[in-house]
Amino acid sequence: MRFIPVLLVALPLAAQNAPVAGPVTFNHDVAPIIYHNCSGCHRPGQAAPFSLLSYDDVVKKGNTIGKVTRARVMPPWKPEPASFSYRDDRRLSDADIAVIQSWVKAGMPEGKPADKPVAPTFASGWKLGEPDLIIEMPGPYHVPADGPDIYRNIAVPVSLTEDKWVAAVDIHPSAPTVVHHALYFADPAGRAHLKTQGTEPGFNGLRAGGASVPLGGWAVGGQPHLYPYGLALRLPKGSDLVVQYHFHPTGKPEEEKSLIGLYFAKKAPDRTLTRVQMPPDYSLFSGLDIQPGEKDFVIRDSYVLPADLDAVGVSAHAHYLCTQVKMTATLPDGEIKTLLYIKDWDFAWQDRYFFEEMHLLPQGTRLDAEIHWDNSAANPRNPVNPPVRVTWGEETKDEMGSVSLIAVPRQEGDILGLTLDLAKRKRQMAAEAMRADPALRKKVADLLAE
Repeated sequence: MRFIPVLLVALPLAAQNAPVAGPVTFNHDVAPIIYHNCSGCHRPGQAAPFSLLSYDDVVKKGNTIGKVTRARVMPPWKPEPASFSYRDDRRLSDADIAVIQSWVKAGMPEGKPADKPVAPTFASGWKLGEPDLIIEMPGPYHVPADGPDIYRNIAVPVSLTEDKWVAAVDIHPSAPTVVHHALYFADPAGRAHLKTQGTEPGFNGLRAGGASVPLGGWAVGGQPHLYPYGLALRLPKGSDLVVQYHFHPTGKPEEEKSLIGLYFAKKAPDRTLTRVQMPPDYSLFSGLDIQPGEKDFVIRDSYVLPADLDAVGVSAHAHYLCTQVKMTATLPDGEIKTLLYIKDWDFAWQDRYFFEEMHLLPQGTRLDAEIHWDNSAANPRNPVNPPVRVTWGEETKDEMGSVSLIAVPRQEGDILGLTLDLAKRKRQMAAEAMRADPALRKKVADLLAE
C-alpha cells in the first residue's frame, strides 16, 4: 500500500459536528489516519515541508491539521466523487475528519502507550519503491533568476538491449520550484542526445528533437502512479530517454538535475493505451482569448467515440486562471456518467485519476468536456493585478486547458481506426480555427518549425 499526504475543503455542517464515541486519542484514533493518508509525503526527503511520523510531529501542527482537514485542503484531492470510483482516493471520510476535530478540541491527548501503532517505514525515497532503472540527467541545467519560460529537451541514452514496457515514471527534481512540468519521450533512433545548443545540456523547443514515443509526464502536484490492469507504454530497445522540461524562473538562479525512475511491467500488455484529449493540443485551436475582467470564460468540446473503449482514468491540465474542469460521458441509451469534475481547480495539484475498475464506454458514447477560467481581480489565484488579456500560450503567464480520457479499445484491432479518427479531428479543428483567426497560422507554423 502506498502512503500519501493530506489537504483542505469546506465540510457540511453535520459532518463538522458529527459526534465521536468515547475519548479520542492520538495513539488509538488519529495516528492510523495520519499514517495512512499523510506520512507518505510528510517525511524526510519528500515534498511536504514537515514530517508527520510521531505524536510530537503531529501535535506541533495539530491546530493546522484540524483546519486544513476540516476545509478539505488536505489531503490534496481535487476531484468531486464521480460516477466511477477512483483508485488511491485520498479524500478523508466525514468520520475521519470528525475524529481529528474531536481530538483537537479535546487538547490533542496522546493516549495509552499500549494503543500506540508502529509508525510507517519506507524502504525507499521513491514513492513506488525502488525503480527498475534510475536515469540521471547528464549535467545541471542552470535556470536564470528571471526572464521568459524555458522549454528544454535533455536526452540520455538508456542503452537497453531489449524492448521494455514502462508501467510508471517518477521524477525527483533537484530544484522543484522551477519545474512547471516535464514530458517524457523515447527516441528509438537514438539521435536526440547528439543535438546540443549552447553550453547547457540539451536544446530548446517544444518538439523533442524527433523523439516520437510518448511515455507520459508530470505536472506540479502530480503523484507517480503505476498503470493499472497490467497496462504499460513501450520503450524500444536502444532508445534515448528525452525529458522535455518547462522551466519557470522564480526570482533566484537554480540548478536543475533530475533523477528519473522507470518502473517496468513484467510483460507486454494485451491492449494499447490511448488518450482522448479535449480539446486537442491544450486549446491551441479552441479560441482561448480571455479578456480582463471576464469572470467565467468557458470552452466546451464534444467527441463521439467511433469504437468501444474501456475507460481507465482521466486527467486535466490548465494554469492559474482555471476554476473548473469537467468531463462527462453520455451513453448511447442517454445515461450520463460523470468521469471527472474538479470545481475548485488548483494549479498546484495536477494529477491523473485512475478508476478502481475499467468501465465500458460503447461506440456512439458522446464525451463532453468543459473548462472555466476567471480573469477578474476577484480571482485570488490571478497572477496579474490588474488583470490583462490572456490567450493560449506555453508560458505560465499564458493559459491553456484540456481534459483527457485515458482508455484502451475493447477490441485491440480498433486502435488504428481510433488513432486515425483522433488525428483527423485535430486537423479539422486546426484548419477551422486558422480560417477564423489568421494570426493562429503563424503560431502553428512556429511550433511546427521547432
